[in-house]
Amino acid sequence: MIHAAAAHLQTRVDHYFAALQGRAAPGYSVGLLRDGEVLLAKGYGLASLEQQTPLRRDSRLRIASVSKQFTVAAVLLLQSQGLLRMTDDVRQHLPELGGLPEAITLDQLARNTSGLPDMLELLRLGGVNLDLRVDREQLLQTIARCRHLNFRPGSRFLYCNSGFALLGLLVERISGHSLDEFLQQQLFRPLGMQATQMVKACDRPQPGLATPYLPDSSEPGHWRRAMHGFEHGGEGGLVSTVEDMLIWAAQLLQPGPGMAELVTALQAHAPLLTGHASPYARGLEHGHWQGLATIGHGGLWPGFRTEFLLLPEERLAVVVISNDGGSNPYKVARELASLALDRPAPTPTCSLAAWQGRWLDAEQGQLIELTVDDAGRVMCSQWGAGFELQADADGNWRPLRGVYEFRLCTDGPEALSLDIGAGRIARLHRVDPAAPMPLGLAGRYYSKDADACWHIAEDLSLRAEGPLLKSRQSWTLHALTADLVELRSGGYWMQPTQLLRVERDATGKVQALLVDTGRIKKLRFENQSSA
Repeated sequence: MIHAAAAHLQTRVDHYFAALQGRAAPGYSVGLLRDGEVLLAKGYGLASLEQQTPLRRDSRLRIASVSKQFTVAAVLLLQSQGLLRMTDDVRQHLPELGGLPEAITLDQLARNTSGLPDMLELLRLGGVNLDLRVDREQLLQTIARCRHLNFRPGSRFLYCNSGFALLGLLVERISGHSLDEFLQQQLFRPLGMQATQMVKACDRPQPGLATPYLPDSSEPGHWRRAMHGFEHGGEGGLVSTVEDMLIWAAQLLQPGPGMAELVTALQAHAPLLTGHASPYARGLEHGHWQGLATIGHGGLWPGFRTEFLLLPEERLAVVVISNDGGSNPYKVARELASLALDRPAPTPTCSLAAWQGRWLDAEQGQLIELTVDDAGRVMCSQWGAGFELQADADGNWRPLRGVYEFRLCTDGPEALSLDIGAGRIARLHRVDPAAPMPLGLAGRYYSKDADACWHIAEDLSLRAEGPLLKSRQSWTLHALTADLVELRSGGYWMQPTQLLRVERDATGKVQALLVDTGRIKKLRFENQSSA
């Protein structure tokens, strides 16, 4: 019976990916498992456009942030061996963090509730994009120099790569082994995950590793190689295959001997200090899809995108890994789940066409832009990242992307409300296109926490200078309200945006800029211009 079901499913999935057949295009390596049986594991598209090598079930790809659950698993294994506790203050194990103003537990790092600013965002505020060569020591210095916290630890959820980088380093110091060696000994070899490896160097050739690509914006339908220079660690350094990830999925759905305690600990919920629920467990995210509970994680790095999706009630796992940076494995995984479960795709109950445009809650620091594309998809842009929205059965709109607190509701033709978690609701109103630019912004601003300097010229262009780079690229400022502006920065694969809140003294002189990004809140840049 299982073989007939698998054959039928493979035919349907082949049809789903029919557009990739015969094309010189990157693609997907996909796998589905149900009741412990692999229903499908197959590649579609090319692993290398240059060599015309096809993607296969055993093709290796970077799974990026899907690595986080394995880093946390390593920490939990050390706890089971009596070498640490999840309630430990991270400063107890990593003295470089002695300057932090509050205690942060290992559990808060694992649950994205630490309040630490994201290390990649801190570097980006100093002009650093992901294509620059940055080693692990420089990343640790970036985290350690920052004394700023986004919020009281444990009070909110906010995604943060820094926490998992620190957990990976902690594993190495306590175990005396590299993170890869520890995971190989404790997890990968015992489970038979022979192709999975923590690969720190981004430029080291790896057998069977697919080449990452990005869509070429200058020539639609073509791609270019993705560049990335950061060394990888506990936040996202694993290379794996769909075959190996299905082995891991089977353990999470039905733990084998000696695995139950670890699996339970990884998936365990914990409320925030405020009593509100958090979507994030330990390196895994809880959610819902078509009335079913989900657990899993996504991964994103230039040219690599991953979705690891479990539906425990249906005993189903879907793994989608792509070497096309323009793909959407989050959406693909759910459409493949629909095929496996014979569930029709949801039909939107309303349209957001009338709400196209830019929307702002200045007090909450939330800015989004809504559009409807030629295919009728509702697209949203926030913090410079674009994503598709899909309607729930109740008429609310959620993003087709993971690890993100975002639920949009229509409150009328000129108002939207956005649930951003922990009981916080942003009341969005249309941006005034005639809003004047705040006065007196030109000058030199410095953030000790980011060790970054911003030079704002009289024409309101901005140049960033950080500890690793003096950027040659100008960023631009755009008015929103009397003392709130949007900063649009550059990037070779993304063009991030930030919100800058102007703080003035009693005379009206600009004292500081308080900066919000997707993963940093109210970081202070002091005005150091002479009177």
